[in-house]
Amino acid sequence: MAATPAIEGWFKTGPDPALVGSQCTTCGNVAFPPTGPQGFCRNPACDGESFEDVRLSRHGTVWSYTDAQYQPPPPYVAADPFEPFALAAVELPEGLVVLGQVAEGYGVQHLHVGAEVELVVEDLDPGHSIWRWKPVVELGEEADQ
Repeated sequence: MAATPAIEGWFKTGPDPALVGSQCTTCGNVAFPPTGPQGFCRNPACDGESFEDVRLSRHGTVWSYTDAQYQPPPPYVAADPFEPFALAAVELPEGLVVLGQVAEGYGVQHLHVGAEVELVVEDLDPGHSIWRWKPVVELGEEADQ
């Protein structure tokens, strides 16, 4: 049984996973997370209210990163016991910066500003999946996992 995305409509799973953004049909502005049906264009110079879904790039570069050594407050649901994880703010070619957890097995020691990462989908729990950012390892390099 395939896991359901933890946030429906924000990303696609399968062999070619991707984040899903919204593109304003008036000005072409791309936004993430996607704009809902009652939304408005996030470009302050546009009054558009019509959007199309657009698949965002799977690859980007690390803009910033940090680690979560302490359990976030509710409504965050943590594993018991809590396990620290890394977060990366990733700049996509579309000009957006998207925050997400770093793939399982990777931490801040595997990241640096400007490093290439790719979007992967991993299980959050037995019934749900989430997107994460996985460092891209160049041919000949080894990732310490």
